[in-house]
Amino acid sequence: MSQSQQILVVEDEPKIAQILVDFLQVEGFKVHVLKDGLHAVEFIKQKQPDFIILDIMLPHKDGLSICKEVRQFSNIPMLMLTARVDEIDRLMGLGFGADDYVCKPFSAREVVARVQAVLRRTQQKITKSLVTYKSIELDLERFQCHIDQKLIELTPVEFRLLLTLVNKPAVVFSRNSLMQASYEDDRIVSSRTIDSHMKNLRSKLALTSPAQDLLHSVYGIGYKIE
Repeated sequence: MSQSQQILVVEDEPKIAQILVDFLQVEGFKVHVLKDGLHAVEFIKQKQPDFIILDIMLPHKDGLSICKEVRQFSNIPMLMLTARVDEIDRLMGLGFGADDYVCKPFSAREVVARVQAVLRRTQQKITKSLVTYKSIELDLERFQCHIDQKLIELTPVEFRLLLTLVNKPAVVFSRNSLMQASYEDDRIVSSRTIDSHMKNLRSKLALTSPAQDLLHSVYGIGYKIE
């Protein structure tokens, strides 16, 4: 587990936040602190921390709302802080998506230990969910694509198209098979729609890595990656 990992602490009580910062930094983590929940989701989208410690009771936007919103676009591991013991059972039962819960007052050492334990578990899952081909890395947990370690913004259809091709390099996929792999519902789309998605995908890949032309069209059949 890398000790250069970044942790976001969203906590409105300065003393608690500082204690967490001190103990986490001793373990080698880089720590960012937000004092309210107003801009937490925006920060998470932009900075993509490796872990989030999130208080439930926050000014402007509460921790539960933040947790649910984050889970719509990311599986970043998350530990929630609550001031009520009886609330932990309720939270776990409702399944808000947090990986662990700690009740105040708490031992900072225990929080650090739990953070490390959750990171170990999730790191094992993430490793299994990474699909790589040459300079392309697809993260199936976060639905993200990196090329040469640069994040590429792909639509869900573009991501599934690329994943299908990367899973079987050099194999030529027909447009029909790419349609079936790229749309989760049973909608009917034309071959031109797939051509349009492939054109956009190739453009995005070329902007990031112009020296590599990995996607190829095969006349009269479909596409391949090589």
